[in-house]
Amino acid sequence: KIIIMFQWYKKVVFENYANFNGRARRSEYWYFVLFNMIFAIMAMILDNLLGLNFAPIPYGWLYLIYALALFLPGLSVAVRRLHDLNKSGWFMFIVLIPIIGSIWLLVLFCTEGTSGPNSYGEDPKQ
Repeated sequence: KIIIMFQWYKKVVFENYANFNGRARRSEYWYFVLFNMIFAIMAMILDNLLGLNFAPIPYGWLYLIYALALFLPGLSVAVRRLHDLNKSGWFMFIVLIPIIGSIWLLVLFCTEGTSGPNSYGEDPKQ
């Protein structure tokens, strides 16, 4: 199971680095989020162990480099996830609505995608 999850992460990060076209299933998005959190926490721990953190916060150079490198893949997989719901990537700006916008986007990311083809491509489940 771990190997399958890592393959999703590899697919999103290395093969679809800046691909904003098409659709992403829930599993593709959430596996990316899971591995991204694990690697970000590992970068923070390494920053603290190696003394590279920006005092007094726990973040340092390794975390900063990791976060910058994964910003574009994270954005692209989120846009493709919205495409699976037949929504434009611009719908990400809903987070600018205080509190409710973030909750609404989280609910959308957890929602089943549209069945069959939609205006953004074929159903990734098929």
